[in-house]
Amino acid sequence: MNGAESLVRTLISAGVDTCFANPGTSEIHFVAALDRNPGMRCVLALFEGVVTGAADGYGRIARKPAATLMHCGPGLANGLSLLHNAKRACTPIVNIVGDQATYHAPLDPPLASDVEGWARQVSQFVYKAKNSREVGSAAAEAVQHACRAPGGSATLILPSDVSWGEPGEESGALPILEPAKSSPEQITAAVRALRSGQPAVLLVTGASLLPEHLPAAYKVAAATGARLMAPTFNARIARGRGRPPLDIVPYPVDDAVALLKGTQHIVAAGTGVPVAFFAYPGKPGIMSPRDAQLHVLARSDQDIPDALERLAAELNCRDCSIPEITPEPMPQDGALTVENAARVVSAFLPEDAIIIDEAISLRGPFFRATKNAAPHDWLQVPGGAIGGGLPLATGAAIAAQDRRAIVLEGDGSAMYTVQALWTQAREKLDVTTLILSNRKYAILEIELRAAGAPQGNSASNLFEIERPGLDWVRMANAQGVEAARADTVSRFADLFRTANARRGPFLIELVL
Repeated sequence: MNGAESLVRTLISAGVDTCFANPGTSEIHFVAALDRNPGMRCVLALFEGVVTGAADGYGRIARKPAATLMHCGPGLANGLSLLHNAKRACTPIVNIVGDQATYHAPLDPPLASDVEGWARQVSQFVYKAKNSREVGSAAAEAVQHACRAPGGSATLILPSDVSWGEPGEESGALPILEPAKSSPEQITAAVRALRSGQPAVLLVTGASLLPEHLPAAYKVAAATGARLMAPTFNARIARGRGRPPLDIVPYPVDDAVALLKGTQHIVAAGTGVPVAFFAYPGKPGIMSPRDAQLHVLARSDQDIPDALERLAAELNCRDCSIPEITPEPMPQDGALTVENAARVVSAFLPEDAIIIDEAISLRGPFFRATKNAAPHDWLQVPGGAIGGGLPLATGAAIAAQDRRAIVLEGDGSAMYTVQALWTQAREKLDVTTLILSNRKYAILEIELRAAGAPQGNSASNLFEIERPGLDWVRMANAQGVEAARADTVSRFADLFRTANARRGPFLIELVL
């Protein structure tokens, strides 16, 4: 057994049974070991950003790590931006990165780089194997660290001679470390704040937003009159009919400040005070009032569900019914707008769908319209690195093959990782991609106004993506994905229902 084979066997024994890969020469022995050891599903992506983004989507839905396989430092560098998103989402991932042979690296070959330095920026565990014998134990430790609360990337760097060398030793799975509990003082401070009678926000994220834990947060808010909110961007939110409603902190600073005005207490689970995405001249960086007191019910590395349950018990909260919200009626036929497109999505959303939100500037109407749609999960890009939507859907669809993934994707953002469509076609994944085609980076126009800067010809030229226009139907078809274009309500409704009723991927360009 060589080092690569001990790695594969250890990962499988630790429950890592899916690998998103873009291998190269240094990873050939890992690939060969996969042939000799069935039990690992390998998914090829044509760009490392798709590899890492898909592993992120998989981990958020499966709640366990997938492996990634990337070629040396430059391969890892290609995947770093979406590993940044995964870090912010606290997604468990085990990254396997090949490297130069230990005796070849001192010769400074072209692909030599500081793999460890790059990996540390996005990983909570980094280890470079020194010999074949330790590969198995290092892999088991990587899985353990990836699953350690709050979850994140663990990166194992495998020099090629360590991979092909012998003897390798398979290691058994290591126990997953239980997160620390919130202290009694944390619970008491939260109780005191929520019983004060002063305006309070219960700000929750992470595990708080999963279907089985969100009701605990909701009954605390209902019993105390606190406003239940989540940060602007979250890894996963349980939403739809029968699920507790909540607000998210608005992205625009002025909107967030207005919404949080008067708040005296913020009880936070898995997060802290709401911080603006960027700094703007003359605007605050923290969007809650300066005199609002922060009470950390649970840090991100603590047991958040346990803290919510203990808080509810201390407050003697009772279970409460979820209010029914009358859905908006289907729009009449006519030209497609963001608002009526959102109502179509809400009306025809499949049961238990997974919505991946990279709508950027067009997010608001879709989020509002789907609050009383069929039960679904809502995935976002907490790190803000553009291009996460299509890969997230790819990984989520592999993790939940009985559920439909729906991507709300800006046309500019989609171009960052358009190769994900090829993987969706190859794997026959149930993904409906909605390209929100406004033919520009509209968010930059919003940011320009927020910064108080005038928009001239240079800015306009850098923000629009016409001349030439992008032909999404042909781009999708070229990668094996059936596609169509919609510019009216009836056309979109027909296409959306058809796409969701069939197997495999389908792309709809919404001309807005």
